[in-house]
Amino acid sequence: MNTALPFHICLAGPTASGKTAAALAIAARHPCEIISVDSALVFCGMDIGTAKPSAAELATVPHHLINIRDPLNAYSAAEFVRDAQTLICDIAGRGKLPLLVGGTMLYFKALFDGLDDMPAANPEVRAALDAEAAEKGWPAMHAQLAEVDPITAARLAPADSQRIQRALEVYRISGLPLSHFHAANAAIKTEAAHADSTRARALISLEPADRAWLHARIAQRFDAMLAQGFLDEVQTLRARGDLHLDLPSVRCVGYRQAWEALDGLWPLAELRDKGIFATRQLAKRQITWLRSMPQRRVVPADAPDALAQVLALVDNTLAQRAAP
Repeated sequence: MNTALPFHICLAGPTASGKTAAALAIAARHPCEIISVDSALVFCGMDIGTAKPSAAELATVPHHLINIRDPLNAYSAAEFVRDAQTLICDIAGRGKLPLLVGGTMLYFKALFDGLDDMPAANPEVRAALDAEAAEKGWPAMHAQLAEVDPITAARLAPADSQRIQRALEVYRISGLPLSHFHAANAAIKTEAAHADSTRARALISLEPADRAWLHARIAQRFDAMLAQGFLDEVQTLRARGDLHLDLPSVRCVGYRQAWEALDGLWPLAELRDKGIFATRQLAKRQITWLRSMPQRRVVPADAPDALAQVLALVDNTLAQRAAP
């Protein structure tokens, strides 16, 4: 249960908002270990396009949940919750502060609020759905979902293959729509339980006041990735021969656009613009998720003293907890 976890600090924010620099500054000030909350950093061999911390940065403070999966193998929110809860307890047991840092809001939400109790993934059912989708197309699968689970279908785009597949998988395994499990899970959560869980943590959110500031940083970072050899990294992944666009790893922002360009779906000259646009869309979704978390303490990421504000929040929080 989340309520039994030792105290921990969470540092969230959209992509390119400065989370890594802030986390390292916190680690330089307080004895802590960093738990990555990022669905892309878990994959080995995907370093440039994920803006993975450098070897030097990783060496300055212990990091966890980075480079723990081959790109062929998915890493679920349920696995994250299990691993993060274990790590929080272990780190606190070593007398250090667990510092959770990242932008995968689904992982944060799953850790804070728990996961829906629903059927586990079934490889055979997924394979059958993939075969059917290859024949009919994902929009047709979306229409099929709308017949059995209109609530879920209404919130998914017709091309959202990953989520459509999961919703149909749940229905075929259980005979119940995904929306049924979501509703049942929400019904058993209480405000008291949520209040207990929030006392065990502090959530700091780096959110820019000026969206143009974030857009400029996203563009600068994508340009830097291209200069560092991002396309070569994707080519290396493609050369393995066992990876494809339906995998969560390949669908990561940037990688998907590069993969599609190398497949000839559109000119490679458009990669920069498409990659930057997809990253902006990701940031927009991340900010929307964050605004649904009222317990967060917002620091304007584009403020000149943003780092000082983050450090002050951490210092004050720890001082208050240490006070008799």
